[in-house]
Amino acid sequence: MARRVAYRITDGWLDAARRCPSPNVNARPDGCPVDLLVIHNISLPPGEFGGGYVEQLFCNTLDCSEHPWFDQLHGLEVSAHLFIARDGALTQFVPFHARAWHAGASVFEGRSNCNDFSIGIELEGTDLTPYTDRQYTALSAVTRSVMREFRGISLGRIVGHADVAPGRKTDPGAAFDWNRYRRALR
Repeated sequence: MARRVAYRITDGWLDAARRCPSPNVNARPDGCPVDLLVIHNISLPPGEFGGGYVEQLFCNTLDCSEHPWFDQLHGLEVSAHLFIARDGALTQFVPFHARAWHAGASVFEGRSNCNDFSIGIELEGTDLTPYTDRQYTALSAVTRSVMREFRGISLGRIVGHADVAPGRKTDPGAAFDWNRYRRALR
């Protein structure tokens, strides 16, 4: 069996991640426990990887004139807690104890506004492009660390963006191997 990587979380920041603080963050509601993990995907422009555009989007520094598709992103303020690149590199934008702006209009088990009680992890990818081995390895290690830190997050409380925003979102998509991911967490 392969050795499991363990990451530490210090003051809400994953020690193994490069920090790139986003301005798109605020406090969670008082007394609201973090008990949900939402898996997303993102690529900018869609289907293209690398280039730093995701980081620029989450930090409000994206020059929307650089690509025609970016026109629709003008003025958008979004973030995620963590981004996992195709090579498994980790970039954290928001400390886990703070509220990232990743889920939008969403509901889970009757509770709306999932940003209040969830952690959002973005995988660099698309719904139909297979994710890399390095991404699954990194995501599994991060998830185990998050589950240790936030005891309310169990296997049943790890979902895709499509699960909390059905009809509006489809990620992480058909290319995401939920069985592989969940097996790695056991």
